[in-house]
Amino acid sequence: MKKFIRENVSFVITVVDGKKNNEGYIDCRNGHEIGDTYVCEYGCPTDFCQKCMLKAFPIMEAVRAGGDLKNLGGETENMIRFCCPDGVVIFQLEAKRK
Repeated sequence: MKKFIRENVSFVITVVDGKKNNEGYIDCRNGHEIGDTYVCEYGCPTDFCQKCMLKAFPIMEAVRAGGDLKNLGGETENMIRFCCPDGVVIFQLEAKRK
């Protein structure tokens, strides 16, 4: 595969919280743990839950279009938290504009 578009934003997605099971681990089918960090520009990061990408991708597209994440409930212009579709894992998405 040959990538020909130079992206102007990269993203850091970090697991910040989640519903824990009896053993103290996040009860995540994909195995996400607090502190796990994923970096990407356009595609789905390696080992990142594809189901969670369904929620992350529209947020990433808003940033790519010049949007301010505060308008979507974010903490800052470039940072927002969101929950996975299963309601188990809380992620923080941070946009790094180049």
